[in-house]
Amino acid sequence: MEELRKALFADPKNGYTSLTQQQRAEMEEYCKRYAAFMDACKTEREATTWTVATAQANGFQELKPGMAVKPGDKVYMNNRDKSILLAVIGSESLAKGANICAAHVDSPRMDLKPNPLYEDSEIAYFKTHYYGGIKKYQWATIPLALHGVVYRKDGTVVTVTIGEDDNDPILCVSDLLIHLSADQMQKTAAKVIEGEQLNVILGTEPLNGDGADMVKLHIMKLLNEKYGLIEADFLSAELTIVPAGRCREVGLDRSLLGAYGHDDRVCAFAEIDPLLTMSTPKHTAVCILADKEEIGSVGISGMQSQAFEYFMDILCDAQGVKLSHCFANSFCLSADVSNAFDPNFPEVSDRRNNSKLNYGIAICKYTGSRGKGGASDASAEAMGHVRTTLDNAGVLWQIATLGKVDQGGGGTVAAYMANRNIVTVDAGVPVLSMHAPMELVSKLDCYMTMLACKAIYLA
Repeated sequence: MEELRKALFADPKNGYTSLTQQQRAEMEEYCKRYAAFMDACKTEREATTWTVATAQANGFQELKPGMAVKPGDKVYMNNRDKSILLAVIGSESLAKGANICAAHVDSPRMDLKPNPLYEDSEIAYFKTHYYGGIKKYQWATIPLALHGVVYRKDGTVVTVTIGEDDNDPILCVSDLLIHLSADQMQKTAAKVIEGEQLNVILGTEPLNGDGADMVKLHIMKLLNEKYGLIEADFLSAELTIVPAGRCREVGLDRSLLGAYGHDDRVCAFAEIDPLLTMSTPKHTAVCILADKEEIGSVGISGMQSQAFEYFMDILCDAQGVKLSHCFANSFCLSADVSNAFDPNFPEVSDRRNNSKLNYGIAICKYTGSRGKGGASDASAEAMGHVRTTLDNAGVLWQIATLGKVDQGGGGTVAAYMANRNIVTVDAGVPVLSMHAPMELVSKLDCYMTMLACKAIYLA
């Protein structure tokens, strides 16, 4: 009877039960590289800048229209400093398709409004507009940093980073003291902190002299001295507020990593890392790091734009292949995170179908909300391809769905890839506290996701 059970039943196990010492060492080294990436890349711009520099250092060349490519060539396209596409040209023609891994490098945050700087009651603030799905109350009373770029009137672009260096000041959003919060505590969680209350404190010291808004003037003076900014420069700026601090090991056993923006830079790095040193694959391996996923993949740098077609069209033209033929024979792993089962909140999850920490990359047949709304819903053949590929490569994997059917849901870039006639399956790292200022992931799941992306590239 026991032999029959083993033969017929699925029996997933915690990945640490089968992890070898060599794999453990590789996992730790990989996670060190990933943590360094996370420290350097808190915005999609920073992730793109990092990837361009790292790709160039590993032999990638910028792809240009009319450029000849041959098997083994490594190319990239920087999409306006907000997203990036990379490829290692395979030995087979693109007419036989490409193996694609697609992730996004934007994360929920607070963006500055076009006219952000003001003073109230002798406190200077930035006004913000939150970006993506957040629980607003989580962003009060935590250390915050300012990241972004400013396009000045003279045409120069200034990079701004305040709050990450140990010698920098941090920024903060205040909250109401518990002693006077009787009314506030009666509100729903969505209303405890309103969007218009996400105002970031900048300072309280006025300049000496007469006149209004002397604290605001002091803040503007400091920004001018450090960055050469004037108030009108905010109109042509992309400045964002993100949690301050580094990616850290979590737990006494150091098995988890805590950081802002694991969703979805944990999958983005898993795509990049094996591609950098890849020799010539059979099929062209393509890596997409997209922007704007958290607000619907819209805009010129989102996955719904034509930037991907432009990149692939140049490659196909170089081989005399129709883009439509390439897409029809391609496969895409839409690499985005899943929700890890949290025993603190078991009521929202279907235990039989929810991903768990330390069980490997989570394969998700469909996302969407409630009645699979917005999902691409992978076919049996597509799921079988992933299952076989990962099993043959010795990659630990598990199944995942996004909570109970009527609890809510979410989406990824998968539907937009499938709309292009590309067979697509969702997969990624399970995350605790998704979309919070600090998210948690398992080192083992991070490592297995990188191995899964490598296996897909080489399939």
